[in-house]
Amino acid sequence: MGRKKKPLPILENITITDCAAEGKSLARVNDMVVFVPWTVPGDVVDVQVRRKKHSFMEAEVVRVREYSKVRTTPFCQHFGTCGGCKWQMLPYDEQLKMKQRQVFDQLHRIGKIELPEFDPILGSARTQAYRNKLDFGCANKRYLTNDEIKNLPPATNEGGERDSAKNRPAIGFHITGAFDKILPIEKCWLMDDLHNEIRNEIRDYATGHGLSFFDLRAQVGMLRDVIIRNSNSGEWMVIVQFHFDETGGEKETKALLEHIADKFPQISSLLYLDNQKCNDTIGDQQIITFKGKDHIYELMEDLRFKVGPKSFYQTNTDQAYHLYCVAREFAQLTGQETVYDLYTGTGTIANFVARRAKRVIGIEYVPEAIEDAKVNADINGIDNTLFFAGDMKDILTDDFIGEHGRPDVVITDPPRAGMHPDVVATILRAHPRRIVYVSCNPATQARDLALLDAKYRVERVQPVDMFPHTPHVENVVLLTERE
Repeated sequence: MGRKKKPLPILENITITDCAAEGKSLARVNDMVVFVPWTVPGDVVDVQVRRKKHSFMEAEVVRVREYSKVRTTPFCQHFGTCGGCKWQMLPYDEQLKMKQRQVFDQLHRIGKIELPEFDPILGSARTQAYRNKLDFGCANKRYLTNDEIKNLPPATNEGGERDSAKNRPAIGFHITGAFDKILPIEKCWLMDDLHNEIRNEIRDYATGHGLSFFDLRAQVGMLRDVIIRNSNSGEWMVIVQFHFDETGGEKETKALLEHIADKFPQISSLLYLDNQKCNDTIGDQQIITFKGKDHIYELMEDLRFKVGPKSFYQTNTDQAYHLYCVAREFAQLTGQETVYDLYTGTGTIANFVARRAKRVIGIEYVPEAIEDAKVNADINGIDNTLFFAGDMKDILTDDFIGEHGRPDVVITDPPRAGMHPDVVATILRAHPRRIVYVSCNPATQARDLALLDAKYRVERVQPVDMFPHTPHVENVVLLTERE
């Protein structure tokens, strides 16, 4: 018989002292760090410990004894359940302070290198309706909050009122720890309100006409996912993801899409696909145009960028412009430089800086993105860019640099995992005069800066807030060759 686990304690009158990673906050109890979600510094709470390790504990609030003076009222009805905007209870100026400190702490603690004074973080002018893309899952079983579970009718028999309440379909966001259930979203504040109307209309039509919603465990059901995008050119794209069975589904699909097209003439790109995979990613799927074009356009200065259903584009359009302006400023281009733009995506940064450089070479893993990059260069009459598709560590080699020329400036914008050590080593051998490192994860950025520190010093650090109400922050670092 196994040893009985000791029950985890309730800690009383705990004062939250700081913000931590992943949107959590922390307190210290007897030299032990306690991580507590949905709290802010200054809250005094009782918490139930849910997980205990040697040096830290994870807990959840069971009682609030005193609210912090810096706390504000969240504006979204789904706050506390949907995990997307964990800092809504923090005033925006406090969020910016926390993000600035997060970048500072991670670069100092992980990088352990000499750093200059940081530039003040660039905040987002819009803190609501700032996104240009949202992805909503569809499921035949909606997620129920704790309060909803408590208010369920008593169990009677299989298929009764209680089961009916638990098995209602939903369109919304996935919840951590409940991969096969969806939290129904009535109103999300992160995008123009038209997206709420479109999503809710798809939900109402589907439920009213008996369309089946996807069951992720059983891999059955027709309506699977909805992606909504808009752009600063005023265009809207909607991608509806279906899962057809052996009986087809094309007739029901057409009727739903016709209804949405008629209801929302603002949609200039209405697309759909039949995804038979176990996951919802669409990069390897055939996407069919039902109405309009297969793309929309984003505008930046005098440039137009084509955005297709598989294209990556920064989801905060306004802040993307400020981010790229920082990168261009840090690059200090005079028109004579060869620039390498690593992890170029659809070539947004490459094309944005091209007119101030001699030439720009962009490298990206996704072939479709590289095709978009070439199209974007052509659309804007840019003829001094070259784009290559492939794994960065395989493309960016000494032979590649020998063929295409040593870079004067490297701009790198890697994914959250940062740069592969082979890529860092190749950059060091290429010894560009300047490196502009754009990062969505200051922790891995700090690790890479430590690898570059032998030959480069950090000259400037500019945090940029792309995602208000979340703990995520972008950071741009300028590195210059040591003498």
